[in-house]
Amino acid sequence: MSRLARYAGYLAFVVLLGLALNGHAYADRVKDLASVASMRSNQLLGYGLVVGLEGTGDGADVSVTASSMKAILGRLGVNIDGSLGDFDTASGGKLDVKNVAAVMVTAELPGFSKPGQRIDVTVSAIGKAKSLRGGSLILTSLRGVDGQVYALAQGSLTATGVTEEAAGSKVTRGVPTAARIPSGGIVERSVANPFDTAEMVLLNVHASDFTTTTAIVNEINKTFGAGVATPLDAVSISLRAPQDIAQRVSFMSMVENLRVTPGEPPARVVVNSKTGTVVISRNVKVTAAAVSHGTISVTVAATNEVVQPNILAGGQTAAQQNADVEVAEPQRPMFLFQPGIDLRQIVDAINQVGATPSALIAILEALKSSGSLRAELVVI
Repeated sequence: MSRLARYAGYLAFVVLLGLALNGHAYADRVKDLASVASMRSNQLLGYGLVVGLEGTGDGADVSVTASSMKAILGRLGVNIDGSLGDFDTASGGKLDVKNVAAVMVTAELPGFSKPGQRIDVTVSAIGKAKSLRGGSLILTSLRGVDGQVYALAQGSLTATGVTEEAAGSKVTRGVPTAARIPSGGIVERSVANPFDTAEMVLLNVHASDFTTTTAIVNEINKTFGAGVATPLDAVSISLRAPQDIAQRVSFMSMVENLRVTPGEPPARVVVNSKTGTVVISRNVKVTAAAVSHGTISVTVAATNEVVQPNILAGGQTAAQQNADVEVAEPQRPMFLFQPGIDLRQIVDAINQVGATPSALIAILEALKSSGSLRAELVVI
């Protein structure tokens, strides 16, 4: 074989390998596109008290905090007298409610959670507490929507927000009235699910898309045989899984690791009007349109002068104000959108006129109103 032929064969192999790797790179695992319906998480909610604050708690103005503190101490056998505020105990000690804050405690109970496992907990102040930094959550019950206790939470808070106030000045970074307790909750009750008893296993695709659902069904049936997966709609897929629980677990492990090329997302432009952030998906198209964007600025400059009268006129010195008014309109070039242009051309055309994020938002809204923007415009 000649040297040129060997080089051509090597080049063809590299091209084919690159195409294969490129096609594989765009394939996602089924576990990243869908989830088992019985693995759904559940929200938990509870009410509790945070203690150990450095004078940043609710204080005497929030009566529910003092009432809750009295109830907790009463259950612990501490006899409390006095009013709701900086109340006194029977032994003469004094409790400062400024170091206590009433909070709502929330958590998410993952599917298949078993008693003894730990979950993260979020704590948020509901009273007049200024900061939860340095506090500790007292044992709190976390209940589900059915009113049953599914977890208990307690521990030291991790607050990233901070606030400092001195001499009339106040600086706040983040949110000091919300904090987290990593692994601060202990699961006490399992949520019943039909995974081990149901005849079929239901898969729910994360995004409602017929193309992605069809691709998952085809890949599963190609791997395990026809009729194993059946599409129910754009989101749900029914799987004919083994009845033995060990085999069912192994089967779902193989299913979730299959690689599927999902359908492309819909054409969508997401605009955050508060931060000026604009995200444009790859499939956004624009029909033929001419766009010009600019603002008129008016500048008024005032000049104060002192007028001296003629010596022989017998007048008095007076102040005179002169105003110069200037109207300026920036020279913004008009750019033309050709039919069916893609995302890169849209961004390049708008950048040519030096549009700011706010101007870009105005241009996108105008294109949508004119019917030239072939995409869903979402303003948040």
